[in-house]
Amino acid sequence: MKHIPHKTIERLSQYRRALLLCLSKGKDHIFSHEIAKIQHITPVQVRRDLMLIGYTGTLRKGYKIQELIELIGEIIDSKEGQKVAIVGIGNLGRAIIKYFKNKRPKLAIVAAFDSDPKKIGKKFSGVTCYNISDMPKEIKNQNITIAIMTVPDDRTIEIADLLVKSGIKGILNFTPRPINVPDNVFLEEYDMTTSIEKVAFYVKDVQA
Repeated sequence: MKHIPHKTIERLSQYRRALLLCLSKGKDHIFSHEIAKIQHITPVQVRRDLMLIGYTGTLRKGYKIQELIELIGEIIDSKEGQKVAIVGIGNLGRAIIKYFKNKRPKLAIVAAFDSDPKKIGKKFSGVTCYNISDMPKEIKNQNITIAIMTVPDDRTIEIADLLVKSGIKGILNFTPRPINVPDNVFLEEYDMTTSIEKVAFYVKDVQA
């Protein structure tokens, strides 16, 4: 399934989130147009994505929700599960740990790193915070493969380099500064300012 486009993987994750919500409300089947409405996309896009992973529903009932959730899990998740570290325990770092706790059984935040002596050794939503200088050791000892960066802008490049040297294979960068990583490290960068500006662009001409 490595051939699946990045945007499709992103949508599959969104589908699973929506399907889990529907399942919790007692719904057991769903049609493509219902998924499309939740995700604000077209039913054609939903059907294309699901056909790409080899799943089809029935004309009468649509898709089996539990079955589809399990299939998406088989594609997105690692069988053994993956461990994640947060680097930078400011307001955003703490919020991410709290939000993500117990959200996905195959993906767990197991460690946090910071340089503030007041935070080192403390637990945040059950996750221990270590000194940034201990990153190489803890990443290896705990078999951490993914890192989420929420560090100050002026430390972004330094921390990214240390993460790569420590053996991290995937980085989610929440800082406004872009980084470069080797080809064997997957990078996802999220800039909140860009997202807000995108919304502002579409809103500016419809304001009363």
